[in-house]
Amino acid sequence: MGKYLEDSQKLLEFIGGKENIGAVTHCVTRMRFVLNEPEKADIEKIEALPSVKGTFTQAGQFQIIIGNDVANFYNDFVAVSGIEGVSKEAVKEEAKKNQNILQRIASTLAEIFAPIIPAIIVGGLILGFRNILGEIGFESLGQKVVDGVPQFLQDKTPVYNTIVDVSQFWAGVNNFLWLIGEAIFHFLPVGITWS
Repeated sequence: MGKYLEDSQKLLEFIGGKENIGAVTHCVTRMRFVLNEPEKADIEKIEALPSVKGTFTQAGQFQIIIGNDVANFYNDFVAVSGIEGVSKEAVKEEAKKNQNILQRIASTLAEIFAPIIPAIIVGGLILGFRNILGEIGFESLGQKVVDGVPQFLQDKTPVYNTIVDVSQFWAGVNNFLWLIGEAIFHFLPVGITWS
C-alpha cells in the first residue's frame, strides 16, 4: 500500500464506483479507463484530486493524467478497488463499445496505417532527395550541353546541369536510391495487408 490510497479511494467514488469500470490499465503518465456509463464520472471532483493533473476522453477511453508516478498510483488503485487491470490492447477492445461507427472506422484505419507511416516517410524522403540529385538544375554546375548544343527551354531560359549530370558517384547513388524508394511504394499494398 502506498501514498496514493486516499486519492485512489476518492477516484473510485468519483468515477462512479467499481461497477462503472469496464476495464482499467495505465500507460507512461495516464490511467486509462473504459467506463460503462461515462456520464457518471464527476470530472470536476476527479480533477480536484491532488495527484490528478487533468482528464480527457479519447477513442472511447476516459484518461486521467497522473504523471511519472502513475505505476504507483495504479497499484494503489487496483488494491483499493479490487479490480484487476488488463492490457492496453484489452482496454482498446473494450473501449470500442463507447465509440460510434465513424470512430470505430477511424480507429481501425489508424491501427492499420500507424505501423507503416515510418516506411512512407522514408520513401518520400528518398524520392525527394533523388529529385534534388537528378531533376533540379543548378546554375553553378553550368549549362547543359547535349551533342555540343547548349540546351534551352522554349522561353529561351538556359537548362542547367543537375548533380547527376556532372558526377558519376551521385549518378550511382541516385540509381541505387531509386530501387529503395520505389520498392517501398511498390510493396505498400503488402505492408497494408500485413498491418
